[in-house]
Amino acid sequence: MTETPYRHPRIRRKALLAALAAVPAAGVGYAAAGLIGGAIPSNAAWRPPERGVTVFVETNGIHVGLLMPKVAAGVDWRGWAPPRDLADPRYAALDHVAIGWGEHAFFLETPTWASVKIGTIVAAAIGSDRTLMHVEHVAAPSPGDPAVHAITLRPAEYRRLAAYVQASFAPDRRAWRGYAGYDAFYTARGHYSAIRTCNAWTGDALRYAGVKVGRWTPFPVTVMRWF
Repeated sequence: MTETPYRHPRIRRKALLAALAAVPAAGVGYAAAGLIGGAIPSNAAWRPPERGVTVFVETNGIHVGLLMPKVAAGVDWRGWAPPRDLADPRYAALDHVAIGWGEHAFFLETPTWASVKIGTIVAAAIGSDRTLMHVEHVAAPSPGDPAVHAITLRPAEYRRLAAYVQASFAPDRRAWRGYAGYDAFYTARGHYSAIRTCNAWTGDALRYAGVKVGRWTPFPVTVMRWF
């Protein structure tokens, strides 16, 4: 029988301290990489047109989503979150939709930020193939709201943006009731991780449309700063 080699307690302590020291270092490295990636432009020559379709990026400080008119440039969002999927179908009469992508457990288990658990965050960061689309029926945002930035797109750019968002919905479109009367969740495509966060998805959608935005946008600021 082979005996386990003896390890001096001091060696074990040094290994533990080295591992603990690596955690904040990795966090700092991740933050620095995200800020650098978000500062490098893609579609650098893009400029907004004088007239077109106005969409919005909005943030709650942690998550950035897209807010779009329900009917514009040949795109119609009215069937993507029908009244029957809402706790209060009357909200379906509002003229805009707000759409975001994220991890299944994080979306469904955190109706408020007070509900956020460290285990949910860690599990999402490690990686999850269970993702959801969050669709809200909303009114056009009020001018001057610092959490909402407007972007004017050419009709073709808007159609590319809409196509990217629509392709993120899973074919089965299973629905869950949302946090309030005006929203619902739907099964989505894609793998969530610390690399591809909800904010990175928003940046990817804008980049696909042809808009000037950072090459990698894992944090809210890496999206919002461009607008």
